[in-house]
Amino acid sequence: MKPEIERMQAVQSPIIPVVGELIRSSPGTISLGQGVVYYGPPPEAAEQISLFLTEPQNHKYQAVQGISPLLEAITTKLSAENQIQIDRNNCIVVTAGSNMGFMNAILAIANPGDEIILQTPYYFNHEMAIAMASCRPVLVRTDENYQLLPDAIESAITNKTKAVVTISPNNPTGAVYPQETLQAVNEICRQRGIYHISDEAYEYFTYNGVKHFSPAAIPQSSDYTISLFSLSKAYGFASWRIGYMVIPQHLLVPIKKIQDTILICAPVISQYAALGALQAGVKYCQEKLKAITKVREIVLQELQNISDLCIIPPADGAFYFLLKIQTDLGAMELVERLIREYKVAVIPGTTFGIDDGCYLRVAYGALQAETVQAGISRLVKGLKDILS
Repeated sequence: MKPEIERMQAVQSPIIPVVGELIRSSPGTISLGQGVVYYGPPPEAAEQISLFLTEPQNHKYQAVQGISPLLEAITTKLSAENQIQIDRNNCIVVTAGSNMGFMNAILAIANPGDEIILQTPYYFNHEMAIAMASCRPVLVRTDENYQLLPDAIESAITNKTKAVVTISPNNPTGAVYPQETLQAVNEICRQRGIYHISDEAYEYFTYNGVKHFSPAAIPQSSDYTISLFSLSKAYGFASWRIGYMVIPQHLLVPIKKIQDTILICAPVISQYAALGALQAGVKYCQEKLKAITKVREIVLQELQNISDLCIIPPADGAFYFLLKIQTDLGAMELVERLIREYKVAVIPGTTFGIDDGCYLRVAYGALQAETVQAGISRLVKGLKDILS
């Protein structure tokens, strides 16, 4: 068998399956690892599937951009919730999840060898996509609270830079970037003639009165702002694989070429379900968010018991805490011990591009109060025992 080609050797392996295998080998483990929610789609999604089945033409290929009713529903949602207006300068493309939207964007805007700026800690699938496209991720640090540093971003731009990527609310840190900071980054991109890719998959998951802001709402930003959205989190839609992009109109032709080659169109049955989810609307997620907020409080309260062993930066969004552990142990070694000895799973910070210490990402969106109480108690006990 031929060895793996050099391009794919440069791509890291996804960590979730690795941790998943460790969990399977240690039955009874509670996972604080994967970033999913505890609930499924609203009833309206299932109702739309029945409508899908009544139309024989739905079993054939549909428009690459997405079915018209869903595009209309997304347009209405963007205007009402994100203050993003769809006009002749921009457009929507429905994708098989926002990860596909990111891959579409990188292939459309960059040549091999070009640079894409990521903030560290980064979302690992973004870094992987950039490597797969034979581009180079340029890593820019964030501050001690994982907030953006616009001056550092601008200093990292070269003549090969094609885009700056921001994720807010953030995976893996839970940080939410203030409007003024995102505006500053967006202005840097405008002045330097590069794209601002804004990943907003966790837009509804904010706490303590913190608000999410969409950079594409900035006037005259349509030509260089690419926004990525997902139904996976807000509507419990992870396996249905529906997301969407808001892109400059001039990128539509290349992105349609890419999507037509890789996918043709997002699964039409899933698009119908997505239409139903958007009909249920943001209130569906907000109701579920009450339970996640309570779970978040349990996790945060328990983590205070080990505040002498780790740093817990503010995390007002998504459903993650990224802990800096005061130890010389490697993050993956610590993860393996926590699973084997204490039956609790978290994700090592190394997979998010952090190699200057031991970091663990704790995810709490998938669990309800009783289970998360048990899981976080195991984590706290494990860290106390191992680090003493």
